[in-house]
Amino acid sequence: MVDRPVVFSGMQPTGVLHLGNLLGALRPWVLEQHQFQNFFCIVDLHALSQPHDPQELADKTRQVAALYIASGIDPEVSTLLVQSHLHEHTDLAWILGCVTPVGWLERMTQFKDKAHRQDAERIGTGLFTYPVLMAADILLYRTNFVPVGEDQRQHLELTRNIAVRFNRLFGATFVIPEPRIGRMGAGGRVMALDDPETKMSKSAEGETGRIALLDPPARIRSKLMRAKTDSGSAVDVAHAGAGVANLLDIYRGLTSCTPEQLASEFDGDGYGKLKGKIADAVISTLTPIQERYRELMADPTHIDAILAKGATRAREVAGATMAEVRQRVGLLPTAPLG
Repeated sequence: MVDRPVVFSGMQPTGVLHLGNLLGALRPWVLEQHQFQNFFCIVDLHALSQPHDPQELADKTRQVAALYIASGIDPEVSTLLVQSHLHEHTDLAWILGCVTPVGWLERMTQFKDKAHRQDAERIGTGLFTYPVLMAADILLYRTNFVPVGEDQRQHLELTRNIAVRFNRLFGATFVIPEPRIGRMGAGGRVMALDDPETKMSKSAEGETGRIALLDPPARIRSKLMRAKTDSGSAVDVAHAGAGVANLLDIYRGLTSCTPEQLASEFDGDGYGKLKGKIADAVISTLTPIQERYRELMADPTHIDAILAKGATRAREVAGATMAEVRQRVGLLPTAPLG
């Protein structure tokens, strides 16, 4: 493969992909796909850590792949793969788990939060070991950079610690990945329309707080017109509160306009006019994505072929990493099949 810095990132095929995912992850991936050697993963094994419907998981895995491509990811340029298609992910996770102290995992904030809200007898071990599999995902591809948001910073730091510990125990093997902070989503956040103090979420129970990538235009406009704003009646870009600031951030993410252009366009406008303009921008952005998505989903075998090709390409790197890891820890080489 071309000698470029490696980026690894992924999403679970759960919940509903929304505008925040597009602005914070998918669009930056697309814009930078020629700059890096990218591995964009659908992390379906992580989805098993929560109760799920098997058929829904299978369907959503294809849907997420289609949305990756419809959003502009070129599978000829970037490697698009499904986590469970490569056994190397779980092979490495087991080995890394054997060198990861339990105390490190017990300090993971996401696990503590979920454990606090649920009965410990009902929590699967996968929720506890989830960060080790995430570390394996990243380290398997000798990743240089990982796009991260605030909610994943701790997991990436754990990945770095695991890599350092393994290298110290068995010799220099893994690249120590660095966080890559984007302008929006990975560094900032797209907030919920109904509560601009919380992040727009794939898994939130209600629909009003997020704009799904597949929402029809009328629903998009309705959600935006009901979005929470500020106590005033007119836009003041320089002094916007959380609600208006969130709407303005969405518009900036869609149009790449400068703060000065934002003030020129919106200062003094009523909130209804602001929301209408943002609705127009969202709809014009999502319409071609939705059209391409429908074309792709009309031929699932084509999606499966793209994912199979991505797995083959990913295995060139993952297989080489695992061969070195096995040798380092003292496992015999695997015999060739046949």
